Amino acid sequence: MAHADPYEDYPPLKPQQTGLVGKCPRCGRGRLFSGFLAMADRCEVCGLDYDFADPADGPAFFVITFACIPVVAFAVWMEVAIGAPYWLNALLTLPLLVLFCILPLRPLKGLLVAQQFIHNAHEGAIAGPEDRHGPGRR
Repeated sequence: MAHADPYEDYPPLKPQQTGLVGKCPRCGRGRLFSGFLAMADRCEVCGLDYDFADPADGPAFFVITFACIPVVAFAVWMEVAIGAPYWLNALLTLPLLVLFCILPLRPLKGLLVAQQFIHNAHEGAIAGPEDRHGPGRR
């Protein structure tokens, strides 16, 4: 008796539909997170083990690149161009940093984990002697 493929009962889901809302990348119903940024151990609906998930610093990199740099540029512009006092600069830029830096971390982490699942991404490894000629070649 052949063992059934555990993925055959689940249609492929778009990472944007599952990852951005923190749902399981396989079934789309279970929770991906157990806390704000803490990953759950497995999906409570389909049982998918989330050990494959390792977005590392990817979400932080994207947040820093696309959110922190513009907010800091805005703060510097306020200081140089209009000579805003420090208290006004802090009053305007701190909420922007919270809004644009902390809030997108969870959806970005979910999206990267869902992308890893869809593309079957694994940690890199150095190829052994049997792997040097590519798959299926010796």
